[in-house]
Formats: sequence, structure tokens, C-alpha cells
Amino acid sequence: MFQLKNGWCRRQLPSDLGLCYSEHLELETGLALIRLHYHPRRPLIEETACPHQGRVLVVTLGVNGVSAFYQQKNSDLSFKAGHTTISTFANTPGERHYKANQSVSQLRLAVNEVWLQRYLGDERCNALLGDGHLHQLAFHHNSMATNSHIKALNRHNQPNINDMPNKLNAHIHALSLLAEQFEQLVPEPCKEKQVFSTQELERVEQARNLMNQNLDIDLTLSYLSHQVGLSEHKLKQGFQYLYNTSPKQLLTELRMHKAHTLLTSGYQVAQTAWMVGYRYPNNFSVAFTRFFGHAPKSVKSSGN
Repeated sequence: MFQLKNGWCRRQLPSDLGLCYSEHLELETGLALIRLHYHPRRPLIEETACPHQGRVLVVTLGVNGVSAFYQQKNSDLSFKAGHTTISTFANTPGERHYKANQSVSQLRLAVNEVWLQRYLGDERCNALLGDGHLHQLAFHHNSMATNSHIKALNRHNQPNINDMPNKLNAHIHALSLLAEQFEQLVPEPCKEKQVFSTQELERVEQARNLMNQNLDIDLTLSYLSHQVGLSEHKLKQGFQYLYNTSPKQLLTELRMHKAHTLLTSGYQVAQTAWMVGYRYPNNFSVAFTRFFGHAPKSVKSSGN
């Protein structure tokens, strides 16, 4: 283990095993960001034990490749590109398995029990952490929001950049990622589940489709609700229920992903801005940079 710039610590395996390292950054007490990259020359089995005190929760975001964690007594864990794996455990020795000549890249967020209690309270914390044995709480495809945060973290977590705003941005994206997962795993008890009929859900989807088909136009909530035949309040609740976001936030997501596609297709920044509803390219550039973590002019056309 050796120290890098800006608070990062690196642990690297001997070079004869291949390029295999992990980097650790403490964003705040009890919250750590870990970046892992392994490309072993031969099949690799790495014995590991939990370095944390007490119960801990880890969110693993697969970027490239696949790997697995095996333990004799409890459930095994799988990690796969494009998927989120959430696990909890206390002191859990086991083995991490990596295939020969295959790259594995992952981002992990590790939070301890004290951190979870501070942010979620005792009841939600205990519901997550359970009895301290190894448990897989979730394994699912990354959401659009998760993928956006991963891209931003990959940009901001470069350990060779001695720039405090990068660490701040990494912290913000890490908290946003955790908030998204917690809302799915242990929703706040004060929030009542909304009940929607099949017809109402179809109308919410219709509103989303209208937005997606008219990204160059500012469709107001009033207009959308009138077109699909739902009240504005019910439509907002429906967006939260189906997409876990507001109509305004979803519109931004749709616009940004469409903009990225246009830029990679060879459209200029000003053209792209107009096609996704921004009349001023500067406003578009600010929104795009905030969403993806890099400026639109840095996106390379697939034709280059």
C-alpha cells in the first residue's frame, strides 16, 4: 500500500501477476470510494478479509468484465459490467476470483455502520445490515442515473489530479448513487406507496413518450397533463413511481442522452443544443458538463 496524490492510496499486486491494483479514497469518515482494475496473466484467486470494523455495506458498480467472491458458509457474490451489486457483511474472509487475460474494472462505495446510522437512522440502518453475515441485497442492471454517475466518477476520481473540486464532485456523485440505492432498498417509512391503475400508468408512459419525441420543445407539465388526461399532481406522482424522478429531471436525462448521440454522430455543439431544446449553446454546454462531467466539445464523433 502506498500513497498517491490528493488522499488516494494504492494497493498493487506483484507485476508478474499482471496489472492488478485497487485505489482507495476516504470521502468522509465512514464513506470510501474504491477503484479496482485487474488484468491478471493467469487465473487469479485472491484471499481477502474485511478490513472494516463492524458491519459494512458495499455497492459495487461493474464497469468492465466479470469477477466473483466465494465464501464457504454463506452466499457467493457476482460482479458484472453494467450491473450493480449490493452486499452487506461484517468480518467476511473469502476468495476473489479473476479470469486470465481479462480486464475487470469496478467502482465500489463502502459505508460503515456509523455512517449509515447518521444518514438513515437506526431502523433503516439495521434493516439494511441485518445480522452481519454476508448477504447480497441486490444485483441488477445499472439505471440511466447510475451510469451517468459512474461516468462522472471515472472522470473526477483520477488520483493523479491534485485538485480539490474533483474530490468534492466525486463526493457529490457518490452520495447521489447511494441515495438512489437506499430509496429502492429501504424507502423512507413516511412515504406512502402510490396506487395507480394500468390506464394511469399507460398515460404516464405516454407523457414520457411525448417528451422524448419533442426534445426540442419545452413541454410544460400543464400541456402534458392535458394531452394524456391526468392531473398535474397525479402525473408528477406517476413519474416518481415509474421512473423515480420528476418530469423536469427526466426531460434533462432524455435531452442529455440524445445530445450525446448527436455529438457522436458528428453534429456540432450549437446544432445539438438547438435539437434538444437549448436556444443558447452556452446554457447547453453548462447542462451537459454538469450531467456527464465533461464538456460537449470533448465528445468525439464516431466517424473520426
